[in-house]
Amino acid sequence: MNKTVLPMMHGFYSLGTLAGAGVGMALTAFGVPATVHILLAALVGIAPIYIAIQAIPDGTGKNAADGTQHGEKGVPFYRDIQLLLIGVVVLAMAFAEGSANDWLPLLMVDGHGFSPTSGSLIYTGFTLGMTVGRFTGGWFIDRYSRVAVVRASALMGALGIGLIIFVDSAWVAGVSVVLWGLGASLGFPLTISAASDTGPDAPTRVSVVATTGYLAFLVGPPLLGYLGEHYGLRSAMLVVLALVILAAIVAKAVAKPDTKTQTAMENS
Repeated sequence: MNKTVLPMMHGFYSLGTLAGAGVGMALTAFGVPATVHILLAALVGIAPIYIAIQAIPDGTGKNAADGTQHGEKGVPFYRDIQLLLIGVVVLAMAFAEGSANDWLPLLMVDGHGFSPTSGSLIYTGFTLGMTVGRFTGGWFIDRYSRVAVVRASALMGALGIGLIIFVDSAWVAGVSVVLWGLGASLGFPLTISAASDTGPDAPTRVSVVATTGYLAFLVGPPLLGYLGEHYGLRSAMLVVLALVILAAIVAKAVAKPDTKTQTAMENS
């Protein structure tokens, strides 16, 4: 395949998030309890999950290769500098995505004075940015490069987050969440693709990077909650801003290998 498709696949995840945000906003406006909303979401998700599981081919995920803890020439993954830097990128971008998913509505309410319903509406702007970024990102990656797109995405996300932190304006905050969403949209799928190109045993390399991203989703929200309780949510988002800027700095790690390097890895 000569075109990038993984961001588009992640786009369907964001599309579901966008739909969920819209339904959540409507239920909030009508005063429906959160427990009812969560129960409805669980019931709606059962059938698609079951169908998807049945469609997974037998043997998916099995790895016939030996030495899953080492990369090329027996180098442990924790000493593979490029893979570690890709991990930094996914950590930062997943942190940015997860912090918005968990805290953005409350950030708008407590930090910028929006009503709860308006805060949910603002969150749909973030999910819209995520969805658009993922469905269109493949074209930009193929036209420019992974490095250029990751760097531009990180800087765009940093701009959006920075405006939300430092500018006391409701409409600026509303527009900035779209930049935040666009900026965070391609971090996860791009780093997954990049990890698979760093050496042999691509499934294990991908799992290392994916686990790092999920670690950010797991650890980020409670960390920001702790900081928000003591310093305010807007100040807590400085951590997110710093990480996204760091991702832009180390973006070169996601570069595609040249043809000779790729051939050597495939033959190793």
